[in-house]
Amino acid sequence: MTAAFVENGQASDGRAWDYLLQTWRELDVPEGWRAEIDEGQIALVPPPHAHHNGIAEAVQRRLYRGLPDGLGIYQTLGIHIAPLGKLYVPDLVVMPTELIAAADPEASDPMDASEAMLVVEITSRGNAREDRTKKYRAYARAGVPMYLLIDRFDTRGPTVTLFTEPNEDGTFKHTDAVPFGKPLTVPSPFDAQLPTEEFPGAS
Repeated sequence: MTAAFVENGQASDGRAWDYLLQTWRELDVPEGWRAEIDEGQIALVPPPHAHHNGIAEAVQRRLYRGLPDGLGIYQTLGIHIAPLGKLYVPDLVVMPTELIAAADPEASDPMDASEAMLVVEITSRGNAREDRTKKYRAYARAGVPMYLLIDRFDTRGPTVTLFTEPNEDGTFKHTDAVPFGKPLTVPSPFDAQLPTEEFPGAS
């Protein structure tokens, strides 16, 4: 569902981006929905399936066990990739707590994606392709150190992939993928092991 569109809007067009960002700030989004900016438009993302939320909870619980002081895990935090004119609301974002505390209390501005330590996306049937392609490239371009993609709809079967070492060309140098049922280690500073066999929907 599209909430706003800028004709011929480009990331380099500051006025188009300012218009979209202001519209995003002022949107009255229904509870459980998310608003994101991509391809010059604002799209509303509907609430996910219960299994989706269950996976997010399981990942968050595991990450919290070894989370260093000064980092927090956030579920509805907007992050923007300014050079690309994109704004996403990932399923989970790990961000320095000092940046959250320093945010303007009078504005609903997104955080800079380049400040994130880890971004987690869990695919839904309708957005899996975007998570695998557009968001993969955007998070790499932003320099996000770790992108955790939990793909319930991978054609090979449900898969968890951790991408690390981002490149400016929009790729990650290192990929570690496991099927649901096999553990995946998230390295320092988290040093956490994700028991994917506990994910809702895992066989």
